Amino acid sequence: MSIEPTDEPIDLFHAWFAEAGETEPNDANAMALATVGADGMPSVRMVLLKGADTGGFVFYTNFESRKGAELLAHPQAALCFHWKSLRRQVRVEGTVETVGDEEADAYFASRARGSQIGAWASQQSRPMAGKAELLKRVGAFTAKFAVGKVARPPHWSGFRLVPRCFEFWKDGQFRLHDRLVYRREGESWRTDVLYP
Repeated sequence: MSIEPTDEPIDLFHAWFAEAGETEPNDANAMALATVGADGMPSVRMVLLKGADTGGFVFYTNFESRKGAELLAHPQAALCFHWKSLRRQVRVEGTVETVGDEEADAYFASRARGSQIGAWASQQSRPMAGKAELLKRVGAFTAKFAVGKVARPPHWSGFRLVPRCFEFWKDGQFRLHDRLVYRREGESWRTDVLYP
């Protein structure tokens, strides 16, 4: 059966994402995030989706990490969701913006305390002498925030990828896959069916 288009690609994404949540054994919200470095080379890694609506796809990170620095310098990125259990994939390309402080604070407050401490302790993407160095920093920040709430670090926040292109892919017999692309044209979306 071919992919049935919807008026808004986010509606199709939500339908597929809900199915993936029921069938994927782990992390249906895992997505590959591709960024571009100062040298023009692409870089990709897995991150977790924390929200998706008509405004875009939200994820959080350390702004001083490699991906954070790349996104701040070159605010364009691509995402790829692959759900093996469903034999489906969704690719999203677009521009990137930072989320507001209120939104970032609310998400940070929802995280486990250990993850909050980790956001302070990890100098993400930078070299370290060994695991003992990280554990020492975890201990220091655990002591610092022994009482009360853990404040969100100033270098930790979120990004929102604002889509300009979606591609929905569904596995087909004999590699005759279904591919449906949405491209932003002004306030609406143009759809194209692609050869596999």
